[in-house]
Amino acid sequence: MAEYLAERGQLGRHDIAVLTDTVRGRRVRIARRGATVLSFELPTGQGVRDIADGYRDAGELDSRPSSRFAIMVPFANRIADARYLFEGEPYDLQPGVEGAARAARHGFVRGVDFELAGLSADAHAARAVFATQAIRPGVHPGYPFAIDLEIAYALDATGLTLEAIMRNVGEQAAPCFFGWHPYFRLSETPIDGWELQIPADSVVRTDSDFIPLPGDAAKLPLAHAPELDFRQWQPIGPRELNHAFADLRYDTDGRARTRLREAGSELAIAVWQTAGVMLAFTADTVTRDVRRAVALEPMESWADAFNRPDCAEAIRLAPGAERRFTCGVEIEGP
Repeated sequence: MAEYLAERGQLGRHDIAVLTDTVRGRRVRIARRGATVLSFELPTGQGVRDIADGYRDAGELDSRPSSRFAIMVPFANRIADARYLFEGEPYDLQPGVEGAARAARHGFVRGVDFELAGLSADAHAARAVFATQAIRPGVHPGYPFAIDLEIAYALDATGLTLEAIMRNVGEQAAPCFFGWHPYFRLSETPIDGWELQIPADSVVRTDSDFIPLPGDAAKLPLAHAPELDFRQWQPIGPRELNHAFADLRYDTDGRARTRLREAGSELAIAVWQTAGVMLAFTADTVTRDVRRAVALEPMESWADAFNRPDCAEAIRLAPGAERRFTCGVEIEGP
C-alpha cells in the first residue's frame, strides 16, 4: 500500500477530501464547505483519537456553530462595530443594522463551497488544494475588493500543514489577512488538567467586546501579567482564555510553536505559525461542549486590524499582489 493516500469522500451532501498517512495511521477529513477540517485521527495507546473537535455531521457543517476550524479571510476575529477605515475611506460591513446586532466576525468564506482544485499523493505527503473566487465587489457590503483565495493542506510525517494564498485581482489596494480557527480535544477529560505553552512575550489587552485597546495600550508584557504567562508549560486550570498573544518567539526553523498536552499523557501537539499572533480560547462560550476543547488560532494580524494604524502595512494587499501565510499542526507524541 502507498504511504500516503488522497481520496474523495462525502459527509451527507457535502464533498470532502480525505488525506491518509497509512504508515503512521493518521487521517484528516476536509470539507469543500469553507475548506473546513472536520477531523484529524491518529492512533494512541487508548485507540484511535480524533484530536480535531470539528463538525460532527452535515447539519453542523451547514450551521457552523462556534466557527470550528474556520478559514478566516479577508479578516480574522472581530471588526469593531462592523465599520473600518482603509486608506482614508470609511466602510460599513452592515449597512442599515443598528445597536447590538452589529457584528463582523471571521471573514466571508465560512459558508462558501470551495472548488477542490487539487488532490494528490506521493511518497512524501497527501495534499488537497481548495480555491474560491467568492470575494468580489458587490457580494459583501462594505468590502468592494476582489480576492482570490487558495487553501492548500498537506499531511506528512510531521503532521498537517496549511498554506493560504491571497491574491488581489482587483484594481485597487485591499485590506486582507488570514486566520485559522481550529479546536483541539486531546481527551475526554476536562481541559483544566491540560497543559499549555505559548512562546510569546506579550498579550493583547482588549475591551469587553474583545476589541484591542488603541495604540500602545493594547500590548502588555507578560512580565506584568503572570496569570497569562504560558512561556513555560502551565496547567490551564480554571482560567478563561480568549486572548491573543504577540511578540512570538521563533525556533531556528522560523516557526513559533504553541504546544498543548494532557498532563500524564503521551499525546502532545504543536500549533505552529511563521508570523502574526496566536489567539488561545478555552471555549467557555461555545454552543456545544463548554470547556471540552481548546482553540489555538494562528492569525496573520490582530483582531480589528482593519482599524489599526499599526497593522496597516501588514494587511495592505496591492493590486496584482499575493501574500502567503503558513501554519500547521505537528504531532509531538505519541
